[in-house]
Amino acid sequence: MSVDVNPDKLNEFLGKFVNDMGATAHAATVLLGDRLGLFKELAKGPLTPGELATRTRTAERYVREWAAAQAASGYAQYDAASGKYSLTPEQAFALADENSPAYVPGAYYFAIAMFKGLYRMEEAFRSGDGVGWHEQEPELFTATEKFFRPGYVANLVSSWLPSLEGVIPKLHEGGKVADVGCGHGVTTILMAQSFPNSKIVGFDYHEASIKRARELAKQAGLDAKRVTFEVASSTDFPGKGYDLVTFFDCLHDMGDPQAAAAHVHKSLDPEGTWMIVEPMAHDRVEMNFNPVGRLFYSASTCICCPASLSQSGKAALGAQAGEGKLTEVIKAGGFGRVRRATETPFNMVLEARH
Repeated sequence: MSVDVNPDKLNEFLGKFVNDMGATAHAATVLLGDRLGLFKELAKGPLTPGELATRTRTAERYVREWAAAQAASGYAQYDAASGKYSLTPEQAFALADENSPAYVPGAYYFAIAMFKGLYRMEEAFRSGDGVGWHEQEPELFTATEKFFRPGYVANLVSSWLPSLEGVIPKLHEGGKVADVGCGHGVTTILMAQSFPNSKIVGFDYHEASIKRARELAKQAGLDAKRVTFEVASSTDFPGKGYDLVTFFDCLHDMGDPQAAAAHVHKSLDPEGTWMIVEPMAHDRVEMNFNPVGRLFYSASTCICCPASLSQSGKAALGAQAGEGKLTEVIKAGGFGRVRRATETPFNMVLEARH
């Protein structure tokens, strides 16, 4: 062993490696549990692997190994006396209830997308070229819908929109809203369901996402005249006089966020509001060296920065840009007032006014 290597510190690091490698391998089993309905069935009560396999029409030998992996990872409970596995109420809330604000399996779809795109990213690292959102793996779009939806359901209508000055009364009366970078339209649909007098348009440059958003809106029974979806980018979406323009977790993905800010400024009513929801981050990079920053920096490496670098402007703010940099960009687009309206452990909500 090198004289410069401290054995205790080496073992400490190797312990971290074992933990991280275990989490990486476990991610695939979480997705299997989600896709095969294993967590949902296990949430109903204690079951042996054989019983769980029968109820989910899967093979007992695979389920036996899967269940042991969940218990070893703290994602399930095991009773040695009965040989049965179960979920605590908290585990069931996070793993089996898709409407729960703590639902986590959706996040693991990001892992599929990132690993499947690994060789593409290796080339991007060498060339410096971007990788457009539309060039990513299909699992990325599923991940975005499934991962962000619980947070939006929990916070958008109950706390984020009320934190904005004078917005709620406008929406109840019948406001005009543009949801830019809407993806599969989760936020657009939530606002349309909560404010039936308002007219809301979701915009995204990714045509496949717009198609999916239209399908989800139809499934939700929403009036197509009141909530619509159009293919358009952040710098050319149509319309004027919006009471509210929203950007959910997407400003940092844009090639020219300053140009996007300038276009929003022109599209808003003089008394209108721009709500920008961005990942929680401190302005100093070292302040983001924590579990949340770890998640966001890793995703930003393979998803956010490549998306921005594929577009004109190539700003590549990254998912941990911080409030200071975001405010600088927003004000450079013409806005005079920017404030942090509210926050969660994962997001900051900025309000921009003329």
